[in-house]
Amino acid sequence: MGAGEIVALVGSNGAGKTTLLRVVSGLREGFLKVTRGAVRFRGEGLDGLDPAQIVTRGIAHVPEGRHLFPGLTVRENLRLGGYLLASRSRARETLEQVLEMLPFLRERSRQLAGTLSGGEQQLLAVGRALMQRPTLLMLDEPSVGLAPRMVAVVFDLVARIREAGVSVLLVEQNVRQALTLADRGYVLENGRIVLEGRGADLVGHPTVKRAYLGL
Repeated sequence: MGAGEIVALVGSNGAGKTTLLRVVSGLREGFLKVTRGAVRFRGEGLDGLDPAQIVTRGIAHVPEGRHLFPGLTVRENLRLGGYLLASRSRARETLEQVLEMLPFLRERSRQLAGTLSGGEQQLLAVGRALMQRPTLLMLDEPSVGLAPRMVAVVFDLVARIREAGVSVLLVEQNVRQALTLADRGYVLENGRIVLEGRGADLVGHPTVKRAYLGL
């Protein structure tokens, strides 16, 4: 992936989208193993590395369900996201950058994460991932369960993250919106890529229209 590129990965439930993200980020929970091929990022193999080591290589993963710490404040959740940064000054600088991108988090900094709305929690989860200063951000179904207004806010944030030079690998149920935003897209079926191309081109592809857009 190029710097500041959005790649969308779409497909039906069970196609292997979440599994792929977990393999890349090392969140394999003891049962996901690479049986063929290899996971490489910027020329370096990631096989055998634990999740913390993968984070230090520049990959951040926001899983479906967000997995925040509900009993901690917004600021505490953010600071935990930056715990691997080399110095406290680096962490403070990064926190300020994240708060500038997501000013509502500054306003809610002392609020418990568990009291936020679903959409606000999703933004906090992305902000926590950005605290890792990633070059690649992987988002798993960031719009699931959100009201239409918050879906628009989340997609706007993804676009701004791209503008900041961070690459985004986006797994998303909203196929039309994901492919429209993405530079490139891949359609996954049963763990295999069956279609690929420019996001805008895939939106108009007959297979995508029939299987995922109901047209």
